[in-house]
Amino acid sequence: MPIRIYLVEDEKSLNMLLEKYLQKEGYEVTTFLNGNSALERIKDLPDVWILDIMLPDIDGYQLIKAIKGENKSTPVIFMSARNEELDRVVGLELGSDDYLSKPFLPRELVIRTNKLVERLYGREKNDIADKTVSIADYNINKNQRTVLLDGAEIQLTNKEFELLLYFVENLNHLVSREQILLKIWGDNYFGSDRVVDDTIRRLRKKMDKLSIDTVYGYGYKLVPKP
Repeated sequence: MPIRIYLVEDEKSLNMLLEKYLQKEGYEVTTFLNGNSALERIKDLPDVWILDIMLPDIDGYQLIKAIKGENKSTPVIFMSARNEELDRVVGLELGSDDYLSKPFLPRELVIRTNKLVERLYGREKNDIADKTVSIADYNINKNQRTVLLDGAEIQLTNKEFELLLYFVENLNHLVSREQILLKIWGDNYFGSDRVVDDTIRRLRKKMDKLSIDTVYGYGYKLVPKP
């Protein structure tokens, strides 16, 4: 299971940006734009809280007291654009595990989060460790959901990436259109099975070094190129 992060940041654009960076790293992220909405979810016990201190209603100090009151071991990362030294000291006194002074680069938050998760939960639970598969000159990172060719990233949709992983996991094995539909689109999908052919066509176009064979009347097979 991925690590669950609850992010509290009232600036909407920054909230969305940080969420995107953390999700790309493989975390499951739930975001809040104010303290009261986050306060209602304290009992969810996520793996990590990331809190802005300055919020439009209750502040981060009140939130961390409630979080630690529910479970003292829940890790918290504080963010603040106020008096850095004072906030850092007060945050530590209240039990925060790390602190970032605004402005900061989103990648710095990701790095700090990774280190905190590794220290507290270990690599085994963290599921964020890079899992890279190389095939046909492509480097496919399962957790970061990226595909690189000669260092350049190939942009895939979610369904294209999930289909690619399914083929990689079944390398050299024939999979039917019905198997693909069930695996990628789920048993609640009621559209045409042509969606499989359309997605494979786009995947072939974007990753033309792959060899995805068509077995007419049945399905497809990813085979290593000689």
